[in-house]
Amino acid sequence: MITTGQKIAIQRTERSRLPETDLENIKFGRVFSDHMFVMDYVDGAWGAPKIQPFADLRMSPAALVLHYSQTIFEGLKAYRTADGHVNLFRPQQNIARMNRSATRMCMPTIPEDLFLEALVELVKLDQDWIPTGDEASLYIRPFMYATDEYIGVRPSEGYRFIIFTCPVRAYYNEAVRVKIETTYSRAFPGGTGEAKCGGNYAGGLYPAKMGQDQGFHQLIWTDGLTHQYVEESGTMNVFFNIDGTLVTPALDGTILRGVTRDSIIQIAKDEGIRVEERRVSVEEIEIAARNGRLISAFGAGTAATIAHIASIAFGDQEFKLAEVGERKLANHVGQVLDDVRRGRRADQHGWIVPVV
Repeated sequence: MITTGQKIAIQRTERSRLPETDLENIKFGRVFSDHMFVMDYVDGAWGAPKIQPFADLRMSPAALVLHYSQTIFEGLKAYRTADGHVNLFRPQQNIARMNRSATRMCMPTIPEDLFLEALVELVKLDQDWIPTGDEASLYIRPFMYATDEYIGVRPSEGYRFIIFTCPVRAYYNEAVRVKIETTYSRAFPGGTGEAKCGGNYAGGLYPAKMGQDQGFHQLIWTDGLTHQYVEESGTMNVFFNIDGTLVTPALDGTILRGVTRDSIIQIAKDEGIRVEERRVSVEEIEIAARNGRLISAFGAGTAATIAHIASIAFGDQEFKLAEVGERKLANHVGQVLDDVRRGRRADQHGWIVPVV
């Protein structure tokens, strides 16, 4: 069993791909750094941890993950500061959430101290892959999947845990058009909506594609029982500025506990902005939009941080919101969050873990 302080073996790549990579012109999630962390779970225990060159995986056609979707993942980022240091932002929250997802999906949890050490060592090794610029960061993708070669519905006995990174810039380059989804559902009470598992995202692809075919960038998901209450926006948590109050759906077991969501709520409270976490009805948002009381709305998540919503469609009616430059509350909260992550503002909550 892995214990605190066990050394992570590091095998450096013999040939870095960085010199042939144009970090100024990269598509989100398409370019990958030189190394990855790998650790296997066999016979009831985690094996030796190692960092090795990024490479393709070999997998049996009978691997359990390919048939029954026993897989989970996380997403977090590393940021370069103005003075050249590198920070991780709230990695302990992602570690804790991944272990909650593991428990829900009947998978082994990962020792938290080892998980954090792996993140630090991997980012330190590939820190030169972090692009320059205000929108730039190093996206970090930890994930775990079932490895048993077995065609039978049961939890796997073997797993592989991997972390890799990729240099990224802005996820969205413009404010997005969204529509309220009242036919298809992302999650149900008692389901896996609060877990970050692959099946949740696969199930949303078809309705999202239908929305995109109609000219929308994303959907606003509603509750699976009545479709009367707002839950998430695409793959992100969602916030509404109604009369200067920041309103977001309360966590009820079907909504992902977003790290960015939690950070925005805390920053808003620090800045004296009223925040309400509660049930948010579609009717309330529609009435507020119709009466001009819905000042702005945005999605919040690691990939995009804040994704401004340009308009919201309710059936055949679409309401346009304020121009992005006019959204003082959302822009201020987003700027404070970015300043903390990049070391331009004091970290009063202990959110930063320095790498180098």
